[in-house]
Amino acid sequence: MKTHDTVGMLEKVRSICLALPEATELIDGFGHNTFKINGKSFVISGESEKEFSLSFKSDRETQELLLQKEHFYKTPYIGHHGWVSIQNPVGENWDELNDLIQEAYLRAAPKRLVKKWNELHTN
Repeated sequence: MKTHDTVGMLEKVRSICLALPEATELIDGFGHNTFKINGKSFVISGESEKEFSLSFKSDRETQELLLQKEHFYKTPYIGHHGWVSIQNPVGENWDELNDLIQEAYLRAAPKRLVKKWNELHTN
């Protein structure tokens, strides 16, 4: 049985990810909610009875900076590609996570969408 907190966290992630142009959500073979752009994953969330984890695509420089913070860790199996995870994020983490999710999206998005994003967000 999922707790209200994990459901609420998934809804928050979903609202951030699906607000991004052409982003889609699917359930992968492991039961994780996976958010993709143009077939490429940029966020993966997982839930257990008491825990919620959020993994996102990053570059190695950002990954190294985040790993120095208390709540972040290298994502198992795909961390060597720069992926970073956080477990049970709390309220103060969400502003930063919103920015990190948007960066993950831009790392996976095709150039035309990155260009469009930059045009909309630099004015």
